[in-house]
Amino acid sequence: MPCEGCMERDNKSTEVTMEFLLLGFSELLCLRILLFLIIFVVHLATVAGNVMIVVAVVMEPSHPPMLFFLCQLSLIELCYTLVIVPKALLSLAAVGGSTISFLGCAAQMLLFVALGGAECLLLLAMSYDRYMAICQPLHYGAVMSKGLCLRLAVASCLGGCAVALGLTVAVFRLPFCQPLCINHYFCDVSALLHLACTQSYSPQLPLLAACLLLLLLPFLLILTSYCCIAAVLVRAPSSVRRGKAFSTCASHLSITLLHYGCATFMYIRPKSSYSPPRDKMVSLVYTSITPLLYPLIYGLRNKEMRGVLRKMLRRKKVAQLH
Repeated sequence: MPCEGCMERDNKSTEVTMEFLLLGFSELLCLRILLFLIIFVVHLATVAGNVMIVVAVVMEPSHPPMLFFLCQLSLIELCYTLVIVPKALLSLAAVGGSTISFLGCAAQMLLFVALGGAECLLLLAMSYDRYMAICQPLHYGAVMSKGLCLRLAVASCLGGCAVALGLTVAVFRLPFCQPLCINHYFCDVSALLHLACTQSYSPQLPLLAACLLLLLLPFLLILTSYCCIAAVLVRAPSSVRRGKAFSTCASHLSITLLHYGCATFMYIRPKSSYSPPRDKMVSLVYTSITPLLYPLIYGLRNKEMRGVLRKMLRRKKVAQLH
């Protein structure tokens, strides 16, 4: 049965004029300033790290497939943080939460899901690149051409956008209960579904379908590619080759486990386990901390990226000397 205070959806003008209240971290008033400073510093470091990777790759004359995918991953992370973090900082600065319009909330959720989905599919494309490099090294140069890399990158973005559009339309067609208070710092899918005026499980179906397409299937394919890689490395006679292959896969595997682990915990679970305080803390790690770790992991562990960054720093020193 629908709950009392259900918003009337027949008058289309309400969808333009109505607003949601993002409660943010209103229960942490005593830690508000400290949390604001931490998130702000982390955000600046994340933006700087991802911009540095993008600039370094763009300035590099040759673009191997892994560097091309890393550049796109950094662009996605840059947009991802710009969509979420400024609104989170605003909710911390405003006592009692901040408001967001109906269309603004829909746009934020659409971009959040689209960018997160594109990252899931891009990680799958990167795992295919690692599979070809290790399991099919003789065919790697012919298969992983610039054209294929570009098609994989475009397909990742289009796939994420398509699923995000379907999910956003399904969620925002639901009736919402008054008061329109979202106990979160951005328009998260789970928080909006919790606000829906329905007791059935049908509103969860679009989210489950999105999780199947963007989380479960890509992760199973990534797992399959790494099983093939492990089988090849076990038979490899040289320990040097095994160590080199492991170093090329470690950074991608670390980011994959971080991204899929947080996303799985957030969205693949029953509605009854929804807990706003816990969800906000996990989302804070998911949207602020992990995007900062990505440039650090790839900058420190990826040999190709370390070489590109060293070249960029040398060019900067030469320019300063002249």
